[in-house]
Amino acid sequence: MMYALYLSAYHERKFWFSNRQELEREITFQGDSAIYYSYYKDMLKAPSFERGVYELTHNNKTVSLKTINAVQQMSLYPELIASVLYQATGSNEIIEPVYFYIGIVFGLQGIYVTALFVTSWLMSGTWLAGMLTVAWFIINRVDTTRIEYSIPLRENWALPYFACQVAALTGYLKSNLNSYGERFCYLLMSASTYTFMMMWEYSHYLLFLQAISLFLLDSFSLEQSEKVHEVYKIYIFSLFLGYLLQFENSALLVSPLLSFVIALMLAKCLQLNVKKGTFVAKIMKVINFYLVCTLTVTLNIIMKMFVPHKENGHMLKFLEVKFGLNMTKNFTMNWLLCQESLQAPSQEFFLRLTQSSLLPFYILVLITCFLSMIQVIFRRINSGKSLKETITLEDGQIGERPEIIYHVIHTILLGSLAMIIEGLKYLWTPYVCMLAAFGVCSPELWMTLFKWLRLRTVHPVLLALILSMAVPTIIGLSLWKEFFPRLMTELMELQEFYDPDTVELMTWIKRQAPVAAVFAGSPQLMGVIKLCTGWMVTSLPLYNDDDLLKRNEDIYQIYSKRSAEDIYKILTSYKANYLIVEDAICNEVGTVRGCRVKDLLDIANGHVVCEEGDKITYSKHGRFCHEVKINYSPYVNYFTRVYWNRSYFVYKINTVISFQS
Repeated sequence: MMYALYLSAYHERKFWFSNRQELEREITFQGDSAIYYSYYKDMLKAPSFERGVYELTHNNKTVSLKTINAVQQMSLYPELIASVLYQATGSNEIIEPVYFYIGIVFGLQGIYVTALFVTSWLMSGTWLAGMLTVAWFIINRVDTTRIEYSIPLRENWALPYFACQVAALTGYLKSNLNSYGERFCYLLMSASTYTFMMMWEYSHYLLFLQAISLFLLDSFSLEQSEKVHEVYKIYIFSLFLGYLLQFENSALLVSPLLSFVIALMLAKCLQLNVKKGTFVAKIMKVINFYLVCTLTVTLNIIMKMFVPHKENGHMLKFLEVKFGLNMTKNFTMNWLLCQESLQAPSQEFFLRLTQSSLLPFYILVLITCFLSMIQVIFRRINSGKSLKETITLEDGQIGERPEIIYHVIHTILLGSLAMIIEGLKYLWTPYVCMLAAFGVCSPELWMTLFKWLRLRTVHPVLLALILSMAVPTIIGLSLWKEFFPRLMTELMELQEFYDPDTVELMTWIKRQAPVAAVFAGSPQLMGVIKLCTGWMVTSLPLYNDDDLLKRNEDIYQIYSKRSAEDIYKILTSYKANYLIVEDAICNEVGTVRGCRVKDLLDIANGHVVCEEGDKITYSKHGRFCHEVKINYSPYVNYFTRVYWNRSYFVYKINTVISFQS
């Protein structure tokens, strides 16, 4: 509750939200966030829920010349649920739709930190670890969540459910859990896994990493095998149910998660009659990795051969270029590579985590748990004994606990991906907070260190108990002293979101443009136009559809060195009536060389060739966005300027062309 209220207060101060008109509030939703919120508005305007769902699943009022199933393509289940709750609870008489919408998201963020709190408490045995987890999470808010930048993002709806699933899985894996607790964790895990899969189209990839972690856990601790395979059944059930309720989404059938889980089930069948501890069992464990990997790849290829699917081929090409396996001049690929969220983490990211003391303690905890895990694994392999049912503090073997083994493997996998693509840090950093807080508050971790150091001067158990309370208390006090005033300053400062040019543009469109008009421009601006005016557009800021990617690249040609006739043919092919040129893109001064939109277009079109640092221009035409502003032939023959301000220039695309000098 406190964290949700904090987010609400910060959002109010940042945008001065309650003092804005509805149009100004909607402009704060940028890019794809604007698209998601616009469909929520459409659902509230629909005469009935059934009619609203039908219009979304057969939507031909958003993108020109294209009918889309918006619910499936954009995972609009959160908007459907929010609209139902808004009307069913009678909130339309109490609160405005936008406050209800963002309030649900802020509430889910409260559930997010609560799940991290519970997970850390379950692992350490003390609520102090949970408090430290939440403190680190909020202090490092820039790196743990994107909630303050884009509220309606799918991950902001989905990750709280994944955090609940991880908390339930942590409790489920504990060795000393009673039957009632185990049943509760299983039910919570089942519900949260399915909900997570419905909320985010990329959820099955994250569950695939979790499945790999559980597979390795199963290989290291034999008595956890039955529990792990129960989790596999949850995956299969969630995939099957998700496939049916997501309009037979073939992406779930060809997902690596399904192939991996089926391969694991088949591999288990081959080992049913092999007794544990025998030489044959050890040999089967050795070849199990190879067997599972081979079966997974084979099954995935077979599924793709027989199941019609639209896989994100551009993402595979992006990864090839990202890792240097291929070179391309393609605009979309290079544009994606230039996005900050898809590049390697910056030094500032690690510096921020270090300044809050999170990274040093995380590394200490991770190394300790990892070395203890390796020690336990080798000891088990040599002795042939399974892990202990109950682990005492005096044992000093934190790596014997199954839930610890799982979290160590999981955080290593997530961290490896975050080191390659910075945008994935929002999946990894929250669990960095949780693992670091658990470690410094866990007497078992301190006892493991003391056992390695062979401490004899002071009773190690007593010292471990003291340090597990003293160290987090010292960390908490230092964080309170340094960062609490900053958080309070953020809440006290009244910021202002001021964008009069966009407000004027939207007002002009609503007053002057015909209802049937189609607008063309950058995808980010098109999302705002769809939300604020409801007018049809030529493209959307979405990157999971090949046709939309092609449209985006075509429309971006207005910033390239192409002739007026070429641009006119492109725009009329999409039935556009108005063109919006943004001064910020046309005169962009990029910080990263070669990453400006116009530079990427010149490379893709072959208008600029770089040879040993020299740029050679081949285009005989000037840059369209500059030339069209001058109002001379042939540009004035194709386009008529009807509106402009400091940021935007709106041109009507002429239906009748008169060539006059």
